[in-house]
Amino acid sequence: MDNPRNVLGGPLETCSTDPMTGWYRDGCCNTDEHDRGSHTVCCVVNEAFLTFARSMGNDLVTPAPQFRFPGLKPGDKWCVCAGTWLQAVNAGQACPVDLEATHRRALDVIPLGVLETHAL
Repeated sequence: MDNPRNVLGGPLETCSTDPMTGWYRDGCCNTDEHDRGSHTVCCVVNEAFLTFARSMGNDLVTPAPQFRFPGLKPGDKWCVCAGTWLQAVNAGQACPVDLEATHRRALDVIPLGVLETHAL
């Protein structure tokens, strides 16, 4: 996690501290080899994305305090799984992305051009 970079090659910026997001719950979309979902895409979630994620079995609305998960509402910024976000793109349900706060490891799953199309 030394000197993490974003998809544009710059320093990884904070995604959200309210709610506190990230694999490490440090506000950033940092990742490591244990992060099987690659929680690397910093999104501003909207109703369409939240509904899509729930339909795929990923309920991002209901709080899960045991995982320090507050539950999300439209307008919240959150580090989402790269694969889930790409599925939402393919279904026409993607939410906007903060490129400066999206970890470069997202590029292992999502082409940069696709991210740029949905940039804030």
